[in-house]
Amino acid sequence: MTAAIPMALEDLLHPLLGRYMEAPGWIKAAAGNAYSWLPPRVRLGSAYERFREEADVADEDVCMRQLEASLRWAIDTVPAYARFRGLLDARRDVRDALLELPVTDKLDIKRHPAEYLSRLAPRASRLEMFTGGSTRNPLQFFVQKHVTRPKEAAFIQAFRARAHVERGALVLALRGRTVPSAAQPGGHIWMHEPIKRQLILSSDHLERRYMPAYAQALAQHRPTYIEAFPSALYPLARWLAANPLPEFTRAVKAVMLYSENVYGYQMEKFREVFGCPILSHYGHSERVLMAASMPDDDRYFFWPRYGHFELLDAENRPVTQPGKLGFVVGTSYDNKVMPFVRYRTGDLAVLSDRGHPLLPGYPACERIVGRLQEFIVCRDHRLVSITTIGVAHFPELAEVEAIQYEQDRPGFLTLKVVADHELSGERRARIAAAVAAKTQGGCDVAVTQVPSIARTPRGKARMLVQNIDIRRYFGAAGEA
Repeated sequence: MTAAIPMALEDLLHPLLGRYMEAPGWIKAAAGNAYSWLPPRVRLGSAYERFREEADVADEDVCMRQLEASLRWAIDTVPAYARFRGLLDARRDVRDALLELPVTDKLDIKRHPAEYLSRLAPRASRLEMFTGGSTRNPLQFFVQKHVTRPKEAAFIQAFRARAHVERGALVLALRGRTVPSAAQPGGHIWMHEPIKRQLILSSDHLERRYMPAYAQALAQHRPTYIEAFPSALYPLARWLAANPLPEFTRAVKAVMLYSENVYGYQMEKFREVFGCPILSHYGHSERVLMAASMPDDDRYFFWPRYGHFELLDAENRPVTQPGKLGFVVGTSYDNKVMPFVRYRTGDLAVLSDRGHPLLPGYPACERIVGRLQEFIVCRDHRLVSITTIGVAHFPELAEVEAIQYEQDRPGFLTLKVVADHELSGERRARIAAAVAAKTQGGCDVAVTQVPSIARTPRGKARMLVQNIDIRRYFGAAGEA
């Protein structure tokens, strides 16, 4: 049986989060300020302190013991792995044993969820979770109560430490959070959240007409750090470039980007406007792997103590050649409720040829290029990552507010454009020609102007709506 886990108050209160965020400001301020004074040990449980100590240590022997413990628990207690009993009994490198286990994905767990739940983990230890709605196959799954979320918080804090975020500093948050008062006539489109010390801007009001109200809040509160989805921060950055607000921007010490690919033109604008370190974070709802960039290096470095990282090709063979594209696959540590073993996250990354001098033992990827459904299919069935398209900053799109690609058949793309003025036919043709050239003639492009582009329920922007099932087009040859 599992040992008793010290309770995390935050997991017990998690079902009440929605009520707290919707509460009147004075109630939120009173309750939030009182709660924020509780030490992390009380709010997040003693597991948080243990994980915080582990986050920055990358001892290979310790990591291999963690991997072996996770595999042994899965093999001994999870029905899906029962046929592998005895796999770890022989004296062998645990990484060799790992290669004999099957690669699983979201559909495997979705079709047979009970097969992936531990028989020995008490039902009371399960915390129900869901993946986001931006993929074709949303998934219900379980993490371990009082363990998984405190662990994530500890490693997020390790990420924030790279940006030297000071305790108690006010953070500008643009991560899809709804501001309840924004839906009311004349209501605020921003709010202050006292527990995490966040100034939250409504991600539903990122149009130019609302920017002066945001500017007023930023000038008044002057947050010193930013945590944001790149697509949510970009409209604000563009507005600030044209309407300088030095009393805010000069005070920003670091920007931390989450949950989405960041494109070259976005990064250029962020560096122009904020003039500070810009760091990118990688994680996912299943909490299997976590990675982030460094202030001096835009590559992604995976925390060895968070989960075991693999990069596999389409035939589930290890990718060992730098510059090659592969599927990000992870084995979770510390989730005894539903251990993820060789779990294909759905994301793809490009292997790097070196690590970082300050992060020995951290696997490194040049970039994370998104999901398979974030590739464009050319007429000759070549695949082009939407990141490749997004990296280019077409001069023809310089004054456009937002864009989104959509594909229904190979060799043809629709580009939806939001702009504050009518685009002429000539300009649409120039945009279409520029995008087509970026695919090396692989796609014809039709440009259509739209009043707005919807975000996902979590407030993310989708650069590509891919309506083609492109799994059959993907091979092991690498990135187009």
